[in-house]
Amino acid sequence: MSDAHAVVLFGHGARDPEWARPMQRTRDHLRTQAPGLRVELAFLEFMTPTLEDAIAALARDGMRHITVVPMFIAQGGHLKSDVPRLLASARALHPGCEITLAPAVGEADGVIAAMARYALGCSGVASAAD
Repeated sequence: MSDAHAVVLFGHGARDPEWARPMQRTRDHLRTQAPGLRVELAFLEFMTPTLEDAIAALARDGMRHITVVPMFIAQGGHLKSDVPRLLASARALHPGCEITLAPAVGEADGVIAAMARYALGCSGVASAAD
């Protein structure tokens, strides 16, 4: 196995394929920013690949460090119960891989600030920084 790193952008999934567009754009942007980083998408339900399948493919390809980044606004039931079970199973199946779970993307300070800036821009009100 190599010492290669990978990121899995993990979302809930939806029946409408258009739902995944922002995740695809995020993946593409990340690939442009870090060409040596393997970046894949995975979904909890309705869409493929599943988290299990994405991790298995990365492990088969020699990735030893896999970071799962939940593309969720907050840490809800899926991230508190479902995802830890999925990751425990993946870790047991791929003991040569270090698989870590990042906090929900929506809980990051920079993302919260970006959402606030966006909402303020939608309001038409000038910010205090202007």
